[in-house]
Amino acid sequence: MDPVLTTPRLDLYRPQPHDHAALLTLLGDDEVRLHLGNRPTSAVEEFNRLCRNAGSWALYGYGTFICRTRGSDAVLGICGVFHSWRGFGKGMDDTPEIGWIFARETWGRGIASEAASAALAWFDANHGPLRVACMIEDGNAASFAVASRLGFVEYARHFPDEAVPGEGEMPLVLLERG
Repeated sequence: MDPVLTTPRLDLYRPQPHDHAALLTLLGDDEVRLHLGNRPTSAVEEFNRLCRNAGSWALYGYGTFICRTRGSDAVLGICGVFHSWRGFGKGMDDTPEIGWIFARETWGRGIASEAASAALAWFDANHGPLRVACMIEDGNAASFAVASRLGFVEYARHFPDEAVPGEGEMPLVLLERG
């Protein structure tokens, strides 16, 4: 299968069943999950993530890409514009949302920005320039830097129901393209 997109360093593919093991490895790293709710993952959870990603492609014609080193099978992360329904409103339900999760060895190299820029350009070319949102856990400086490079600006904050200020889950910063 050929990639949907190619960047100088990456090949971006639609998710496939054989990507399950790579997702489990990617999300098995505690540092990678630090700003994703910081809880352990499981084979079931990553299978469900794979199915959600594939479902966005099947239902809406866009979704998260599996990002590999160009010309290789090595999975570096996932990134793309997918259709979400977060369940708390605030512009995050029934909307295109961009997200990225990359392996620790890619951090600080511009890989996430490269993949996200390509994914947004592809989305705009194929689906028109629509509102695209994203959410980032407060304190995730690296993801805020990527979002800023992509032109996203904060429009609201969401405090998880179980969060007590100063304890537990961090608030989510909600952003949209400016």
